[in-house]
Amino acid sequence: MPDLDPAIARRMIDATAYIFDMDGTLVLGDAASGGHKALPGAADLLSTLRSRYTPFRVFTNGTAKPPSVYAASLRHAGLDVADHEMMTPSTSAAAWFVRKGIKRVRVLGLDGVQAPLIEAGIEVVGPSEMASNVEAVYTGWFREFTLPDLEMACRDVWDGAIVTTASNVPFFAALGGRAIGASFAINAMIRAMTGKQAKVLGKPSQNALHSGLALMNLPRSAARSTVIVGDDPALEMRMARVSGALGVAVTTGLNNAADFLACAPSQQADVILSGLEPIVKALS
Repeated sequence: MPDLDPAIARRMIDATAYIFDMDGTLVLGDAASGGHKALPGAADLLSTLRSRYTPFRVFTNGTAKPPSVYAASLRHAGLDVADHEMMTPSTSAAAWFVRKGIKRVRVLGLDGVQAPLIEAGIEVVGPSEMASNVEAVYTGWFREFTLPDLEMACRDVWDGAIVTTASNVPFFAALGGRAIGASFAINAMIRAMTGKQAKVLGKPSQNALHSGLALMNLPRSAARSTVIVGDDPALEMRMARVSGALGVAVTTGLNNAADFLACAPSQQADVILSGLEPIVKALS
């Protein structure tokens, strides 16, 4: 295993916090079982961070399940992740809606998408529910999506609701290859009908990063001393690049080293690793 550049290793050691992607970084999802399989080094890395009292959050861009259910699945896979250490885009979306004073949201998604919003006190309107005065449409994981859902969402937008989304990426890493991101397809249909581009409230938005820091009781200024680890240049690496965080790319998910090296400057990683073990070594 090659040694890390000393400057990179020092930033990992001195980091105020870590934010990890889930699929393709710590685990791979198993579509057949609905569970997860831990990737090499993941359990050791989280254990090492806990022993150093370094806070972390696991931030998946998926909204198929509530954060607590994802956390339980990770624990079943052998990772020490408490419920409060797990985030989804709906976690950061709920914080954004509250901050903006948005109280009535049509959610295109089921319990995994809706739960954090309901917990934040937001009135959630169901996908095809008749409703007026909807302030925002929010899209997430929703394979049950139907034409009536599209019609209701478009009517809200034509009446002035803003369009927001958990994620607008077409694929995510899973065992056996890539899986399609449902919200990407839904967003495309809404955009085609209304001309409105969805505002991303999950990764790579700065809203998502700031929500993660706030949940660790850290100020926004802590972003520059945070390490962001992930497998997607358009998500984790872009979020790190914009914020000044250390962006650590891993090739255990959707992309290989050549893919990361070919990215635009706005999506470049500070270091590309074949797995998590070099981080464990640096911290040990």
